[in-house]
Amino acid sequence: RAGLTVDVEGSPPRLPPGTDLAAFRIVQEALTNVVRHSGSRHARVRLDHDADTLRLRIDDDGPPTGADAGGSGNGLAGMRERAAALGGTIDAGPRPDGGWRVLAVLPLTIKEESR
Repeated sequence: RAGLTVDVEGSPPRLPPGTDLAAFRIVQEALTNVVRHSGSRHARVRLDHDADTLRLRIDDDGPPTGADAGGSGNGLAGMRERAAALGGTIDAGPRPDGGWRVLAVLPLTIKEESR
């Protein structure tokens, strides 16, 4: 309904609830940012995993609109906080061939802190 076509490649493994929610919210925010900040109406979501790590890659073809489309302006920071809370990372930036990429790397097991 937002006017964005999304292609999804891959499927996630069974995820712990916290990782599942974080992955969902990261993809949701990355796609929201495409709608708000990109001239592209097409995005790709790729999910890869091995025994230890889930990798989410969200790409759009750009170009950036340069317009402030509203919102809190905390989308990328929020994605980074969600990933960091699980011991993961977010890298985001322009792609060499145009467009924008968000890459989230999340651990599949959560390490408990020592008490």
